[in-house]
Amino acid sequence: MTANKLILGDNLEILKTIESETVDLIYLDPPFFSNKVYEVIWGDEGEKRSFEDRFAGGIDHYINWLKNRVRQMHRILKPTGSIFLHCDWHASHYIKTQILDDIFGRNYFKNEIVWCYKSRPQSKKYFGLKHDVIFFYSKSDDYTFNWKEVVRPLSDASISKYRLKDEDGRLYRLQGRGIKNSPIRSSKDVAVEWEISNPELVKRDYLDEKIGVALEDWWVDIDAMNQNSNEMIGYPTQKPEELLKRIIECATNEGDVVLDPFVGGGTTVAVADKLNRKWIGIDQSVMAIKVTDLRLKKRQDELFSNPYEVRIPTYDLSKLEKEDGKKFEIFIVEKFGAIPNLKGGKDLGIDGHTDFGTPIQVKKCKKPVGRATLDEFLTAIRRDNKFLFDKNKKEGQVCGFIIGFEFSKDIINEVSKLKNSEDIIIELKYIRDIIPYENPPKVKLSAQELENYRYKFEAKAESVSGIDFYSWDFSHDEKEFKVDVGMDKEGVQEKKFPEGEHNVAVKATDKHGLSGMDKIKVKVKKK
Repeated sequence: MTANKLILGDNLEILKTIESETVDLIYLDPPFFSNKVYEVIWGDEGEKRSFEDRFAGGIDHYINWLKNRVRQMHRILKPTGSIFLHCDWHASHYIKTQILDDIFGRNYFKNEIVWCYKSRPQSKKYFGLKHDVIFFYSKSDDYTFNWKEVVRPLSDASISKYRLKDEDGRLYRLQGRGIKNSPIRSSKDVAVEWEISNPELVKRDYLDEKIGVALEDWWVDIDAMNQNSNEMIGYPTQKPEELLKRIIECATNEGDVVLDPFVGGGTTVAVADKLNRKWIGIDQSVMAIKVTDLRLKKRQDELFSNPYEVRIPTYDLSKLEKEDGKKFEIFIVEKFGAIPNLKGGKDLGIDGHTDFGTPIQVKKCKKPVGRATLDEFLTAIRRDNKFLFDKNKKEGQVCGFIIGFEFSKDIINEVSKLKNSEDIIIELKYIRDIIPYENPPKVKLSAQELENYRYKFEAKAESVSGIDFYSWDFSHDEKEFKVDVGMDKEGVQEKKFPEGEHNVAVKATDKHGLSGMDKIKVKVKKK
């Protein structure tokens, strides 16, 4: 699996599909074992299913639920990779002893990082809970750890000790035996004299050679998120970007692969993208994937330039129908678990083969596949490999597959006749049985002028699975959908504009993760 992907689905099943030893860093902030309904943050069906799954039993069930996933994470980590697991007091001791020590081994435990923050209220019944724990384990002794990338800057008090200048103007101080009790701390002239008279006892410590102070395992300089932060996206358990920046910089290099199997509000992948790392983000919540997608696309001072793919279990039928014919054939053959014909130009009616060499043809046309296609396919598969065709016919095996959206009655009847009268088995496969697909939501946007410069917008959307949320772009430029308002559950917004023409667009996202859009133009004039 290549990197830079947002994937909707159960992370356990998705992790199983990732090739072994291909990921450099895994950061996970799994749902804490609080057994509280407030952990259902987005409120969509996928998140509710996940909540019910992990809290179907007590702590033993929760540990087993998480352990199955961490076992897969250990498999996909490179030997030089590491894992940072974020948790709190509810289950931290169980997670360390029953999961991480068991899977990674006690010898590869590196740190129990204590992240302290200020923005939590104090309790009057017990000491205030003001820290989380981040367990840091490596997969081997040869792991990436760039401690120089995350050093703490020198304090002003430390910098002030560098008072001497050499002939080039570089600041330095003296270090060595006898200096601590010498008068050089209070007199620059005496310091120079001391250096000259005691060259074997002292050395120069230059300020421009200091990279900072190595970090300890307690982090108090990064506070928790607050409602006034520019990073805030409305995700209650959102972690600050600075926290993920520190972890990613110390445990990876540029171009390495970072994985977050509980992507949530998308902080890990957003920071990894900024730091020029490759990344994979997984979540069972449609809202989490879509909010992260919008976060990556949002226009900011520092633009995200790396391309990425959003994978959802249900495919957008409208996009499938617009796909280039050859690309569509290759895509469907691969999803069928077979080997596509990658030759350009004429493929002589064969778009791919199964592992056993059985020919496959894919039809992209909207109208039902008819009898004529079958006749042409029979000629093609005989020409493709007559020996295999005759062998499959004799042994009662499938001689070929035709894959399409719909099939006419005449081709269905003819396939039955071929099997009964000539022992030729042609199997018709529906694309829906290979990949699930639906039409995206149909969206209708209307605008109502309320008063001078102020408008009310209302979006109506229809989807077979139901609408999850709306997103708004109040200055749509026809090329890019820029999110001004996201996670709108109602589809109603009010906005005040300056005079002029304004393009407004709205996207509706359904419970399958598919999105539909409509736009409207308003001409604002003073009455």
